[in-house]
Amino acid sequence: MPVRNAVATVGVAVQSIVEQAFTDWELVAVDDGSTDGTDQRLRQLGAGEPRIRVVYRPARGIVAALNEGMALARGRLIARMDADDESHPERLAQQVAALERDPGSGVVGTRVAFGGDPLAQAGYALHVAWLNALVTRREISLNRFVESPFAHPSVMFRRELVERHGGYRDGPFPEDYELWLRWLEAGVEMAKVPATLLTWNDPPGRLSRTDPRYDAEAFHTCKAPYLARWLARHVSARRQILVWGAGRPTRRRAEWLVRHGVEIHGYVDVDPQKIGRQFAGRPVVGPDAVPSPDAVFILGYVAKRGARELIRDCLGRRGYEEGRDFLLAA
Repeated sequence: MPVRNAVATVGVAVQSIVEQAFTDWELVAVDDGSTDGTDQRLRQLGAGEPRIRVVYRPARGIVAALNEGMALARGRLIARMDADDESHPERLAQQVAALERDPGSGVVGTRVAFGGDPLAQAGYALHVAWLNALVTRREISLNRFVESPFAHPSVMFRRELVERHGGYRDGPFPEDYELWLRWLEAGVEMAKVPATLLTWNDPPGRLSRTDPRYDAEAFHTCKAPYLARWLARHVSARRQILVWGAGRPTRRRAEWLVRHGVEIHGYVDVDPQKIGRQFAGRPVVGPDAVPSPDAVFILGYVAKRGARELIRDCLGRRGYEEGRDFLLAA
């Protein structure tokens, strides 16, 4: 659990671990240069509880704190936790049981409860609903290029994955999303316990709201090389790649794929004002003019609400299979 300036919330977070039904745990809290009294609060919380280990160090950022915490952890399983969230009492027990039942799984997350105002923070609430719909290995794998398929503080994974595939990397990208993409590319199987076992709070100062590493463009540039390699492995050279979405934001983001060697042959769009036009020499066709799946592979790049459902429905009726003939990436 990396901690910085969380004096108001860290007590609830730590207590939620102390109250776990699964008792064979240790909590490694890495205080990353707090200046608001968090260090004193952590000392109070750890007093008389040998399972709580607190590390104090100058501020170096969340990636360094995460990697230091993992290096210090002594267990064969590592669970993430944030200092402003709350684990439900059965969380660790159910995740440990899931990993023990299925030796082939490397990462197990959970569904999460949205700890914010669903009206004032409607966008984040919709994101939580999307996350919670992804439970199985297939669902997580197929949707990896839409967004990060996990609430980061809800996951538990095997320590050996860090030793085999590396830990968190620092850079202009979301450190958790890059880790999942890298591990999925390496063949790591990921799933979720189909139960709500963490309250994922959304305070105004959380990094995902304030740090440019978590803005939309950072996600798109992070996923581009992984998506390009996925396409190279899974799409035959005889099939043309069409991008669903011909709006300016979609075209700009799709160009990141071109930089990684993907040849885009055209666009699909429902807007009659775009159909029949060309952008950078690539024609725009309507959904009814999309060729059969043996000739093309469709990459859905539209983030507008309801667009993914429309694309799935339209292509499904045309005999396209997700993961084989099309993939959604935004």
